[in-house]
Amino acid sequence: MKKSKVWFKLMFVGLLAALALPLVAFVPAPAIAAPATGDPLSDAEAQGILYMREEEKLARDVYTTLYGVWGLPVFQNIARSEQSHMDALKTLIDRYALVDPVTGAGVGEFANADLQALYNQLVARGSSSLTEALAVGALIEELDITDLQQRIANVTHSDIAQVYQNLTNGSNNHLRAFVSTLGRYGESYEPVYLDQATFDQIVATGPAGSPGGNPRSNPRGGRGSAQASGMRGRGGRGK
Repeated sequence: MKKSKVWFKLMFVGLLAALALPLVAFVPAPAIAAPATGDPLSDAEAQGILYMREEEKLARDVYTTLYGVWGLPVFQNIARSEQSHMDALKTLIDRYALVDPVTGAGVGEFANADLQALYNQLVARGSSSLTEALAVGALIEELDITDLQQRIANVTHSDIAQVYQNLTNGSNNHLRAFVSTLGRYGESYEPVYLDQATFDQIVATGPAGSPGGNPRSNPRGGRGSAQASGMRGRGGRGK
């Protein structure tokens, strides 16, 4: 097959994927609850907010960069949603008078050295092929879901817990979108951070936890398998 025909086929499949993606995968800025009490934050709560602010920036920046490489709308759309996630965390930062770690940082610049290294690694991987880029998106959403759920279990302020839950709902939608798009390219995705049962439940569930998700998002529906090779360990990721 000539190169021009291959490129046309990729662009045609990409257009179909973009049109088929559920709009609900790209959620607006999460609502933020008022503070439940005047109690000060614990150090763990404060550090969690700051870390998640940068982790959501990681997602936004990787997707922005990969959109520049591949031009696939799913990256641009979800990058916009990640900005709304960052904005929700910035509201908490302002509310509790914390120092924002992303002030003055450009795309791909992070105060946390581990997130900086992860950004560089994921962009390099995602630039190697379009299906690898989509697998990187799924990996990032898995990471967000896992970290958010761990933090929800350890916060005492209800407003923080609500924001984290809203962000988790958004990341669930994003994960479904990336897995579904991979399926349209004939690839499946195997979870790295989530256990298989949790992953299967997320991709089989409709938006915001409603039943009846897209059956084509079944991770076993494709011919190939996209994994985050070399990224299974969680060591070296600062919290």
